[in-house]
Amino acid sequence: MTLAAPRETRQGRFVTGDGTSLHVEQTGPADAAATLVLVHGWTQDHRTWDRVLPGLPRDVRVVRYDLRGHGLSDPARPGTATIDHLADDLAELLADRAPGGRLVLAGHSMGGMTIMALADRHPGLVADRVAGVGFVATSCCDMDRITLGLPGAAGSGAARIERRLARLLAEYRGEALPLRPAAARAGARWLVFGRRPRRQDVASVADQLLRAHPASVGGFQKAISLHDRRVALAALRTTRAVVLAGEADRLCPVRHAETIAEELPSARFVLYPGAGHMLPQERAAEVAAQLRELTGAAVR
Repeated sequence: MTLAAPRETRQGRFVTGDGTSLHVEQTGPADAAATLVLVHGWTQDHRTWDRVLPGLPRDVRVVRYDLRGHGLSDPARPGTATIDHLADDLAELLADRAPGGRLVLAGHSMGGMTIMALADRHPGLVADRVAGVGFVATSCCDMDRITLGLPGAAGSGAARIERRLARLLAEYRGEALPLRPAAARAGARWLVFGRRPRRQDVASVADQLLRAHPASVGGFQKAISLHDRRVALAALRTTRAVVLAGEADRLCPVRHAETIAEELPSARFVLYPGAGHMLPQERAAEVAAQLRELTGAAVR
């Protein structure tokens, strides 16, 4: 496989069954033997993978898209800011943009949860076509117990504040988050990065947050807190998988990645010392290398 960045990015729209229009970007040959689909996380968009993309094989088709309520996609319609809806969107997108060939799916944070829900809701699709799965800084359960890396009462209090803010956002009718860019950058720097992040990465994460639809963000936070897909992981036990975790991840702590790896005994587990939640930025080359290995196995 050639490891240069794809020469062309094709942008377009995909409309789901309920009429939600999603922004989609594709690189690589349309007739590739394998398609790698990159799914971003909560409050982010397809730009999550910008640093990873150049390290991916050029002869594999790569599909990135913005989840409903994020980036350039439509807001989530009332009642659809759920991980189940994200999984159904992904199934529809795969049928339209990658109807044939082998699939490798990689998800960061809520993107990983979306893949788990896909295995739960569309097991036939996963069994027939998915040759590899990458779980990047994500969780299969217990997201309602997150303490944001703070000890004792401080952690519990911070988690309560986060849930309260999410409820307020779910009822917010504005089109943009009521947050100044400087505050968004400061919050992102503390919450989702490990040691010594690049300034431009913090700025990108903050910009993606500010582009997300506020009510959708609030709705998805509730969905994340209810997320439990340990049973669904059984559908992936025979699928080649890798589980990547940041040692300093406040949102999806290491123990969450370890739980996924325990449910997938054949999965490769990789821990990155000093890294936080944003592995696609903080450890882009290493994440790309892991995905290259998955896609290489898919086309052999």
